[in-house]
Amino acid sequence: MSTVDTILQKEPLLVIKIGGNIIDHPAKLQQFLQDFAAIKAKKILVHGGGKIATQLAKDLGVAQEMVDGRRITDAETLKIVTMVYAGLINKGVVAQLQANGNNAMGFCGADANLIQAHKRLPNASNSIDYGFVGDVDHVNTAAIEPLLEQGISIVIAPITHDGAGQLLNTNADTIAQSVATALVNQYQVSLLYCFEKAGVLLDANDDNTVIASINPDYYTTLKSQQLIFAGMIPKLDNAFTAINNGVSKVIIGKAESIQDLVAGIAGTTLKTNTITHEQ
Repeated sequence: MSTVDTILQKEPLLVIKIGGNIIDHPAKLQQFLQDFAAIKAKKILVHGGGKIATQLAKDLGVAQEMVDGRRITDAETLKIVTMVYAGLINKGVVAQLQANGNNAMGFCGADANLIQAHKRLPNASNSIDYGFVGDVDHVNTAAIEPLLEQGISIVIAPITHDGAGQLLNTNADTIAQSVATALVNQYQVSLLYCFEKAGVLLDANDDNTVIASINPDYYTTLKSQQLIFAGMIPKLDNAFTAINNGVSKVIIGKAESIQDLVAGIAGTTLKTNTITHEQ
């Protein structure tokens, strides 16, 4: 049996990541979760943190430092992001999914040993000390599969652990990619990054310039010609890492268009070099 035949026999699984632009707007989040609940497929939702943690830190007098959009996580900040991400946001999302008839369970990386990570340390190529920030080492698929097979949607907060009792703040895009790639042997996995733009844009200020599909060769060209704005590059790097590790496809687009993204009629689709690109 060919590799293609084997993939086609696997049951589809959607791993969907939403960012702070949805978390920060109750009406948008409510609509997104209604649309998510209506998707008739096995699915995992990974969420970011939004501005709630930043506001709480300000209220508590805990200074915050961001470097290239990444939060420096000292001990006090770790307490705040754990409370907000793994508590308030995660359980609020689960409650709304239940209200929409979608049975769901919320996790952070420490629950069921779901995601182990190690503390990121400064090195020769990056001298920044991010504090209690983690890079993913392992995803416990044995804890995930039985829940998916029971029809339970899994909601993951971006908090991991190191196996020795230390919680770590971890980038949600990376968690989504790590979870997606960990499950490729069991499912035909599609990874969706949902954010505020209609897709990958040739002009960051014009949603009408969506690039319909990108393969690795075209991505290299776009970067060399500086046609992709810097904030999108880490997301695309994560996307191609997922594809290189067996994820069937990655789609990037607007969270409000989740149903069209799932149907493949909106956003930017990233696939292997066998796929041509088009605007």
